[in-house]
Amino acid sequence: QVQLVESGGGLVQPGGSLRLSCAASGFTFSSFAMNWYCQAPGKERELVATITRTGDITKYADSVKGRFTISRDNAKKTVYLQMTSLEPEDTAVYYCNAVGITPSTLGMKYWGKGTLVTVSS
Repeated sequence: QVQLVESGGGLVQPGGSLRLSCAASGFTFSSFAMNWYCQAPGKERELVATITRTGDITKYADSVKGRFTISRDNAKKTVYLQMTSLEPEDTAVYYCNAVGITPSTLGMKYWGKGTLVTVSS
C-alpha cells in the first residue's frame, strides 16, 4: 500500500535546527512532486516547501525562505526538510505530501500522518 512516513520531529530550542524525513513506498516516487505542509492547532494547513521530480526546482513559503531547505533522494525514495534558525512560530505538525505530475499519475495525491515540531525554550 501507499505510505508516506514522516520522522525527525521533536522539541528544539529557538535558533536550533531539525531535519525532517519522509520515507515513501508503494508508488513511483520519481513521478511525484513532493511537498511539505505545516498545520498549527486551529489553523489551516499551509504549504511550506515544494520540490520537483528531479529536485531541480524548489520553492518556499516566504516565512521560511533562507531558513528551510527541501531536498529529495529518489534512490532512497525520501524527501527531507532541513530546518534551521527555528522560531516558536514554526511550531506545527509537518506533513509530507506527494502529487503526481506525470501523465500516468495526474490526479494522484498522498499524505503522511505528520510529525510534530515544537520550538520552545
